[in-house]
Amino acid sequence: MSEIEFVVAIPARMAATRLPDKPLRLIGGIPMVVHVAHQASQAGAREVVVAVDDARIYAAVTEAGFKAVMTRVDHASGTDRLAECAALSGWADNEIVVNVQGDEPFAPPEGIRAVAELLARTGFDMATLATPITHEAEVFDPNVVKVVASDTDAAMYFSRAPIPWQRGQFDTQQIDLSQDAWLRHIGVYAYRVNFLNRFAAMPASRLEQLESLEQLRVLQAGHAIAVTRTPVAFPPGVDTEADLQRAEVHFQKMHRL
Repeated sequence: MSEIEFVVAIPARMAATRLPDKPLRLIGGIPMVVHVAHQASQAGAREVVVAVDDARIYAAVTEAGFKAVMTRVDHASGTDRLAECAALSGWADNEIVVNVQGDEPFAPPEGIRAVAELLARTGFDMATLATPITHEAEVFDPNVVKVVASDTDAAMYFSRAPIPWQRGQFDTQQIDLSQDAWLRHIGVYAYRVNFLNRFAAMPASRLEQLESLEQLRVLQAGHAIAVTRTPVAFPPGVDTEADLQRAEVHFQKMHRL
């Protein structure tokens, strides 16, 4: 394992439109946010902190033996919450922070570490992960964010739309996935504290508002995002009741092995 040093911050807010009280919903009898903290703690980070906005989440995290900091309730995004978390934690400007979403209960430690290493290796402003799309329906699913990257592993664009558009084939939704041209974005990010603060201070961009994708704010402002394929499979996150049921099944299968 390389000597890279980084911290992990996990934004967790109680309000969620599609899955109320999401951080505290149980998977295998354990709150979802605790699963995320446990996975992050295996990645080799110097510190793992959960940035919360509710005393109930704070209690669940700390009672499980993990660190939490209380942040404001009125943050517009997870990025804003992490900027406050960095300030409260006293992290230095050049500290690498990996943002692991609080609804990724099975985020693999190898993937968390890989995005920190990618940022350190490339020197880009941000880094993130992707994985090949293996099911045709995902290409056209707006809930599956797609990313197109350059030959130098720089993200060119993120979209809910099916990008790249294969002319002459997509009109009839015929897709040749063997071409390895379509990537699903995985919402795990790495940045240094100084850029995290700049990101949080940027106004929302037009593309961000159109697609409802915060990372487009960074691209539209002219900053570079490194993207690489995750070294291990990244199970989907949990956004809905159906996702929660699938997560429970996945957890039970894992613990029967």
